[in-house]
Amino acid sequence: MIAALAVVGPMPASAQSDGPAGRWAGTLVAGPQQIEIVFNIEQGEDGSLSGTMDVPTQGATGIPLTTVTFEDGVLSMSFPVPGGGTYEGTVEGDAVSGTFTQGGQPFPMDLERGEGGEPPLLRPQEPSAPFPYTVEEVRFANDAAGIELAGTLTLPEGSGPFPAAVLVSGSGPQDRDEALAGHKPFLVVADHLTRHGIAVLRYDDRGVAESTGDFSAATTEDFADDALAAIRFLTNDDRIDGAAMGIVGHSEGGLVGPMAASRSESVDYVVMLAGPGVTGLEVLMEQGRLINEAGGAAQGMADFNARLQQRLAEVTLRTEDRGAAAQEMRDVIREEVAALPSDLRSIIDGAMADGGMDQTVTQMNSTWFRFFLHYDPRPALEATTVPVLALFGGKDLQVPPAQSAAEVEAAFQRGGNTNVTIETLAGLNHLFQEATTGSPAEYQTIEETFNPRALDAMSSWINQHFGRPMS
Repeated sequence: MIAALAVVGPMPASAQSDGPAGRWAGTLVAGPQQIEIVFNIEQGEDGSLSGTMDVPTQGATGIPLTTVTFEDGVLSMSFPVPGGGTYEGTVEGDAVSGTFTQGGQPFPMDLERGEGGEPPLLRPQEPSAPFPYTVEEVRFANDAAGIELAGTLTLPEGSGPFPAAVLVSGSGPQDRDEALAGHKPFLVVADHLTRHGIAVLRYDDRGVAESTGDFSAATTEDFADDALAAIRFLTNDDRIDGAAMGIVGHSEGGLVGPMAASRSESVDYVVMLAGPGVTGLEVLMEQGRLINEAGGAAQGMADFNARLQQRLAEVTLRTEDRGAAAQEMRDVIREEVAALPSDLRSIIDGAMADGGMDQTVTQMNSTWFRFFLHYDPRPALEATTVPVLALFGGKDLQVPPAQSAAEVEAAFQRGGNTNVTIETLAGLNHLFQEATTGSPAEYQTIEETFNPRALDAMSSWINQHFGRPMS
């Protein structure tokens, strides 16, 4: 992989120095993905360093840096991202040559000192006030977990009661808009559904933005409990039709919907957006193969990644003790790296040095990852008896429809649920954007946030089953 520098304007001459303070920008090239990263570093009067990190294409700004040090020309930073993150590089004038690491995966990334940045990304579907509906900021409790979730409730014009949708995001810490790759999919979805007579509740994941709780300690089952807390909150609102409340879940949220519906009679319908029909390990293996192919990765490296994922997942399955599992994972990593041909081993030589190895082990050994790897959604699908709409993107490389759609359909058939609509929308990617290849590298470059075909499919289906005639 070759790191590409982001284009930034020059700093004024008076601001340039060999020190670390300032704005540093670069592009993280992770397989087919290219993600702009910006570090904003400040130096206090006592010489102490602090700063923030921005990921503009994912709508993330002001992420506080946990540590910042600058010794012997080496800039080192750490930051709270899923799996843990670090950056270390050598400063030479107004450039840094270094390595970005997240979740144990290192990527070469150079930085340049500058000001300004890329022009704003065009997102023509994002709505703006004034809205032809009511917008309320709300908070509700998940009493069993002892947390409070913060969100936004949008209500159509009129007196109601209205059918309602609870939006549940995909994996990783997400805010109520599911902001990623410079898009806000849930903002667009909520706006569309509300304009079509459906109330919508979307909320920050536990431990994210204004919601309390510990995201890092949660599993998909915990997120299902949060979704049911949202349903209970809506039950107490007389503007909501208590017999027409459903869960609309994207990606991992597509696992949450059937899981919650199989546990509670209060869930009246489920919409699965790119919801997996197989175990997490199977999804990861297939998405890795497809994304590597799309990114032109060497076959040997793709095979290595798949083999390593499989073996590390097997460790989590047979070894419950976290300490013993961690040691076994380190042994597996060393064995797999040592078995690589010299040309491939040289590509990742140092990538699994003790620090990187520990981060990889920490991620694979985490509570969420252990659950996700081995969770089979089929029993929950079989136990779901309410109406279901399952949509897939024909060019989705993250939850490939060829792998999951048939399994989802078969599970509902085994459970005897005949009120199921399954559709694969040609040309759409994992975010339900019109795409060229479906690669995650395209997400941020596409202006469309959520394709109208998918939006219309949802609103028309919900209103067909639960809506009132539109005037």
